[in-house]
Amino acid sequence: MTVRQHTLPNGFRIVTEQMPGLASAAIGVWVGAGARHERESQNGIAHFLEHMAFKGTKRRSALDIAEAIEDVGGYINAYTSREVTAYYARVLSEDVPLALDVIGDIVLNPVFAPREIEVERGVILSEIGQALDTPDDVIFDWLQERAYPDQPIGRTILGPEERVKGFSRADLAGFVSEHYRPDQMILSAAGGVDHDAIVRMAEDLFGAMTPGNLLPFPPARFAGGEYRTEKPLEQAHFALGLESPDYCDPAIYTAQVYSTALGGGMSSRLFQEIREKRGLCYTIFAQTGAYSDTGMTTIYAGTSGAQIAELAEITIDELKRAADGMSPQEIERARAQMKAGLVMGLESPSARAERLARMLAIWDRVPDPAESVALIEAVTDEDVRRFAEHMAVEARPALALYGPVSGAPDLDALQGRRAA
Repeated sequence: MTVRQHTLPNGFRIVTEQMPGLASAAIGVWVGAGARHERESQNGIAHFLEHMAFKGTKRRSALDIAEAIEDVGGYINAYTSREVTAYYARVLSEDVPLALDVIGDIVLNPVFAPREIEVERGVILSEIGQALDTPDDVIFDWLQERAYPDQPIGRTILGPEERVKGFSRADLAGFVSEHYRPDQMILSAAGGVDHDAIVRMAEDLFGAMTPGNLLPFPPARFAGGEYRTEKPLEQAHFALGLESPDYCDPAIYTAQVYSTALGGGMSSRLFQEIREKRGLCYTIFAQTGAYSDTGMTTIYAGTSGAQIAELAEITIDELKRAADGMSPQEIERARAQMKAGLVMGLESPSARAERLARMLAIWDRVPDPAESVALIEAVTDEDVRRFAEHMAVEARPALALYGPVSGAPDLDALQGRRAA
């Protein structure tokens, strides 16, 4: 498998990976413009813009966009995160030129028709309502807000209803003008692809774009705090966040090994102690997420209102027990899970294209998967022990509780238990 890169004179970057034997390909454009690049008055506009890209261009109607890809058996989609908006398609190899033309069209030529803006506004408001009706989704937004209060990175990706209701065509066009610059874009493709042909197509589509000034965004500041909403739900939802390394910090691999051993699978400490031995919940997990300048290890569980206090306290106890020493077997199992997850995930062209774009955005190069595996293998038992000790005692916390949570201990009480 061969990774090749090219940068156009205007800064637009192209990265491809040819995967022999595949008759299909994944291709997309990743734009370095997500929720954390919004001003407060713009909160939700990156996501709104992602929706509007499919609502018509100067050359295609919304139906034309969908039919162009589905007529050849492919699919097209997009997503918005806090740091990126991505537009991507999966097609047969011979249809890569078509897919790239459609993606280039929706990124560069949206018309933002007033009627379509109103239609999509209603769709997004429904999406917000659905998220608010899904406790194990919305609790992570509340946790993020408490971890990073009064900061762009702490705001919801969907935005609040009052903002979404007020966005105009000028607001959408203004965000594109500010952030959709060639030096903030990466074209990534993997599978049955021809690098040179994709570079030629990219030159035709994106070569005339003019670079702009990179707009700075405030650095993240993990402050922590508590969010609690009492509501008569069937489940009490518990989410604890602890400040962790950013994805450029070498300690990110230690953090991920730690969270995998703590709550990354059925053999993990939290799953075994809280679900298997005590039967306090159906779902419990720990995971480490990272951004360019911060990160958070999150523990989530859903339980009953009568058991939320016990679950919260045992979770803290398990953090402390992990600091006393995870066994070499636990750590090796976590390393094996991470390595296998990485390798198995990369058997998909879509996962490959995603990784190419992500690695190029972070490192300005694409490390070989073997390099990533080596970094996981290099995490020592002592590294994990020291990190676990830090997480149990020193890492700044944030807490979100939702549902019948009147009996849950507050953050101060949990902090006291950590210190005991």
